[in-house]
Amino acid sequence: MRVYLDNNATTIVDPNVFAEMEPYFVQSYGNPNSLHQFGSESHPALRKAMDQLYKGLNASDNDDIVVTSCATESNNWVLKSIYYDHILNGEKDHIITSEVEHPAIISTCKFLEKLGVNVTYLPVNEKGIIETSTLKDAITDKTALVSIMWANNETGMLFPMKEISQICRENGILFHSDAVQAVGKIPVDVQELDIDFLSFSAHKFHGPKGVGGLYIKNSQALSPFFHGGEHMGGRRSGTLNVPGIVGMGKAMELAVENLDFEKNNVRRLRDKLEDAILKIDDVFVVGTREERTPNTILVSVKGIEGEAMLWDLNKSGIAASTGSACASEDLESNPVMEAIGAEADLAHTALRLSLSRFTTEEEVDYAVLALRKAVIRLRSISSTFAHTPDWHESKL
Repeated sequence: MRVYLDNNATTIVDPNVFAEMEPYFVQSYGNPNSLHQFGSESHPALRKAMDQLYKGLNASDNDDIVVTSCATESNNWVLKSIYYDHILNGEKDHIITSEVEHPAIISTCKFLEKLGVNVTYLPVNEKGIIETSTLKDAITDKTALVSIMWANNETGMLFPMKEISQICRENGILFHSDAVQAVGKIPVDVQELDIDFLSFSAHKFHGPKGVGGLYIKNSQALSPFFHGGEHMGGRRSGTLNVPGIVGMGKAMELAVENLDFEKNNVRRLRDKLEDAILKIDDVFVVGTREERTPNTILVSVKGIEGEAMLWDLNKSGIAASTGSACASEDLESNPVMEAIGAEADLAHTALRLSLSRFTTEEEVDYAVLALRKAVIRLRSISSTFAHTPDWHESKL
């Protein structure tokens, strides 16, 4: 049996999304910027897709949603444009983010630091989220931008977005959020949140890879990241990915329609899997269920390296992760585990399990058995797990 529990890395394309995309690969394949019929016949589908994106995020007609290749591009665009528009001229020189952002934010901030930008990386508490008091203390009259993720990609922990937004509004500071792990899992309303910039990526909510977006409040000015054309109203040069945009629009529509399913059914299966994990001795799950996205578990199993657990699960046909897929080749200790102050012997043991609306009860039952089997085998050969005299398989 094959079980996919790595949905925070990427998701299956919903068959309904694929069906919507297919004609724009093999039938209506013209460049939409061309004047002939081959190009213009894709325009209705593009307009429909953009309407689906606006509706899904509750963006207004005064706002702008620009299609990008992914959220990594969107994140880079915001941060580097803030540098060009607000910092390079000496007006401001400060950006605030958190210690547990996706590498697309952290690495870009490290790059900007080399250009003279002052970056504050806010610590997180033992739950893995920032305290708003630390944000207030970090703000100066030189702060140009606050960039805080909506939901952490490894823990699923939800950050206090409304409070962060209010603090930014009170201080006249631009607010950006990498919302990749929030869209499609919880309601995302840009009007209610009152946010300036929001990044998202289609492949995280059962859309295609290679297409994402950036929401821009009130269509405010933002220096282009790419130059060379007038696509997307001059904001983002490059021939439009028609199948990708069509697929992302449909995926957004279906994601919003399925939010109650995520809240109830996906969460029920997540909790069932988590309950089984918590019956194992010496395990640690990051964060409370109520403060997490409904699909995510980050667990540490004492005495077992995360990579070893992945190897055993993979042999059983189960896909999981030790954390962010973008950093999966890094065998150093998990940075989120370090950030929350986990014990040193747990820093290398993090295992991320992430479900989707396509995860079934049968798959969760199979995963529970495979996890138990892996723990028994790996702890029996572990040099770091202290076996007590009464330790045996029944303890699982």
